[in-house]
Amino acid sequence: MLSEAQRDETEIVAVASDDPSDLQRMVDRVAEENDGLTLDYMLLSDPDAAVINRYGLFNQDDPRGRAIPHPTTYVIDRDGVVRWKMTEVNYRIRPENEDILAALEDLGR
Repeated sequence: MLSEAQRDETEIVAVASDDPSDLQRMVDRVAEENDGLTLDYMLLSDPDAAVINRYGLFNQDDPRGRAIPHPTTYVIDRDGVVRWKMTEVNYRIRPENEDILAALEDLGR
């Protein structure tokens, strides 16, 4: 979804509370369901939720009875400043690609 110029200047990282073996199963499932297509971004495992807790993103009141992180997306500039953020209580709601791309475009202005 990124232009060639954006690929050169953008790093995508996903942090999940899943352990590495669960993340690998997800990567394998994505590849299997998409004719071998692999994720082209880094997945970081945070099973102790150190990073997730530091940002206050755990949903302790999840209706399924287990604490899960709120889905959150940050666009951070080269100086480490958060320029755009979306946090959602409903784990099924995620930002649209167009919203993230617009935030990345704003960084270039």
